[in-house]
Amino acid sequence: METLIPLLQAKTTAQVITGNIDNLFIIFCTFLVFLMHLGFALLESGLTRSKNTTNVLYKNALVPSIALISFVLCGYGLMFPHFSEGSSGIFGFAGMGVPKGTVTDTTLDGWTYFLFQAMFAATGATIVSGAVAERIKLNAYIIFTTIFLMLFYPVIASWTWGGGWLSDLRFHDFAGSTVVHSVGGAAALAGVATLGTRLGKFNGKIILPLPGHNMTSATTGALLLWLGWIGFNGGSHLSMDSGTTDQIIVITLMAGAAGAIAAHFMIVLVSKKYDLSMLLNGILAGLVSVTAGADQVSLLESLIIGFVGGIIVVPSIYMFESLKLDDPVGALSVHLVCGFWGTLAVGIFGDLASINQFIIQLTGAMVCILTSFICSLLVFSLIKVTMGIRVTKEQELTGLDLTEHGMKAYTFVSK
Repeated sequence: METLIPLLQAKTTAQVITGNIDNLFIIFCTFLVFLMHLGFALLESGLTRSKNTTNVLYKNALVPSIALISFVLCGYGLMFPHFSEGSSGIFGFAGMGVPKGTVTDTTLDGWTYFLFQAMFAATGATIVSGAVAERIKLNAYIIFTTIFLMLFYPVIASWTWGGGWLSDLRFHDFAGSTVVHSVGGAAALAGVATLGTRLGKFNGKIILPLPGHNMTSATTGALLLWLGWIGFNGGSHLSMDSGTTDQIIVITLMAGAAGAIAAHFMIVLVSKKYDLSMLLNGILAGLVSVTAGADQVSLLESLIIGFVGGIIVVPSIYMFESLKLDDPVGALSVHLVCGFWGTLAVGIFGDLASINQFIIQLTGAMVCILTSFICSLLVFSLIKVTMGIRVTKEQELTGLDLTEHGMKAYTFVSK
């Protein structure tokens, strides 16, 4: 018996060390996902006009704050109802919405998992920001984002990640091709449809370019997002598991590379020009596409999935423009369309590939997308008929920086 005591102590110590390492890793991944909001801010502001830069940056700086507070109040408890038994916080959720102790079936502390999931929620809301840029009222955007983060996103996400009915169906969405990206993209589509097009974008059937003002900013933002996806997908394994987590990270980055190559050739084929914005969207398309199945597919399969994402994102952007759905940054194509493709790819490639799984993936994706779109369209429509959703013509022509914020993003002083 005396000889067993050191072994038991050693095992307990090893478990503690493993738990601490896993928590530290997920906190680091949370940092990377938080960094993605800087990426979104730079990408969206770079792809829009300089007179609206402050407005775009303001929204992107505000979204993480809304996400954290919304998740504390009720979002986290709605998303993970099984984690909060016996609690006494708001709506009966644990201590202001954060569960105490270790999250079920992981070594993660509740506080760590709360932060990680709150940043995921903020990512879904940020997708809307770029699509509705340059003409939405700031207060209208804030109201919608708050409702989206407190109700729509956590409820839809709970169906898959919170032990809900899609989880029971074996719907697989590892890191959120549908739950984050398509759900955010569907909300963005509702916003774009409600707002209408920017002034000067269309002249009859002719589509006029409204180019972004800073491609350096856009490129920096896209590369930061690529970096942040290490935490987005790598952290979704919820442990520092050598041989699995590192494989997921490599597969993720390779899909982004494949998306870039595909978009490079696709845009040259279509326009005979090397369009940098399309290349950047190709990177993101590849990353979004592999996010649902990054834990299931091989390296070769991830390249195929990312390559297909990079191909379809280009005609998708042109398609939305032809429908007069004005999306300044290509968010609908990158997140909604490629998120849908990536979710279906789980039933085509990898360990889960089968006709039955494909049907499950199709069902889950369609239900989540339609729910997000219908709920978002209802809220945007209510905002439109009550307080108004779009700035005036004069405000849009002048720019939202001066009319909404009273300041310019760039100040040039001449001698």
